[in-house]
Amino acid sequence: MHSTLHVESIGEGQEIVILHGWGMNSSVFTQLHSSLSQYRVHYVDLPGFGHSEAIDGDLDTWVDAIVNQLPNKAIWIGWSLGGLVATKAALRFPQRVTGLVTIASSPCFMAREDEFWPGIFPTVLSSFSLQLQKNTGKTIERFLAIQAMGSSTAKEDIRQLKELVLSRPLPKNSALIQGLEMLASVDLRSQISQIEQPWLRIWGRLDGLVPRHVHPLIPKNQQHQDLLLHNASHAPFLSHKDEFLIGLTNWLNNFTD
Repeated sequence: MHSTLHVESIGEGQEIVILHGWGMNSSVFTQLHSSLSQYRVHYVDLPGFGHSEAIDGDLDTWVDAIVNQLPNKAIWIGWSLGGLVATKAALRFPQRVTGLVTIASSPCFMAREDEFWPGIFPTVLSSFSLQLQKNTGKTIERFLAIQAMGSSTAKEDIRQLKELVLSRPLPKNSALIQGLEMLASVDLRSQISQIEQPWLRIWGRLDGLVPRHVHPLIPKNQQHQDLLLHNASHAPFLSHKDEFLIGLTNWLNNFTD
């Protein structure tokens, strides 16, 4: 399968792959470019988002497409849905994904009430699916508002996200539907204990999409670290950029493959 993904590669040094969330594109990380210039960072538009072509398939198809277009060995960083993609890549290609960072991301985004697992309620995702059929732009705007929910800088967070996202083409509807299906159905909880690579998990305590009750339920080992940003919501790299970067770069500086 051949697909063309838009990848912007900036800087020199340790190879890093960074993946955005649902409804977004890699321009959301623009403000990180200068701070991460001591690394070779590959900013990826996920399939069907930003400047990337859409592809048919599921989470594994997306992982295959990204892996095929990126360096053989890299640290993978994923925000939200991008974290799910990066986690699956780390599980399937442990020789290629040498380290993993997930930002405001869960191994299972959907709430599972019978298992006391916190997450997004099914009605929220189904309403997004219905709205997509009527108005893609409005649906993404509504989702942007949820990203910032709880943040003390919510209005500014939404403004920045909207401005950055709209600097590139709106996502393809097929890709948005694929992404929603992944958020609704992918459950990696039983597999994440197999991740042996160094893994940094960054959480926002005020996150409205990935509740703060998720991170205590994630299996721990000596290679895994959790960083909880107390005043951040779902987009900590925007709302609490300095605090976020200190945590990330400290971990990257101590990284040993």
